[in-house]
Amino acid sequence: MRIEAYTQVQQIYDTKKAAKSRLKGNAGASDQLQISSFGKDIQAAKQAVAASSDIREDVTASIKARLQSGNYEVSTDSFADKLMQKYEEMR
Repeated sequence: MRIEAYTQVQQIYDTKKAAKSRLKGNAGASDQLQISSFGKDIQAAKQAVAASSDIREDVTASIKARLQSGNYEVSTDSFADKLMQKYEEMR
């Protein structure tokens, strides 16, 4: 029989008992949370973004009208220039 193994097991159970007694001692305490004014500002901004629409109707209305009438055309040169400009920005 190995005595040191028993000692190790006993130490594990003793720490669990100590943790339980510490938890019982704090049973009457309550937690409090304080949010800073900066945190409140961030929360208000998040709510404003969540409430706003994902689509800007003032920008897309004219494009939709041109698409539906068949008058919307994309210049390949303009598209290529903008594509290369974005590529350069990302590098």
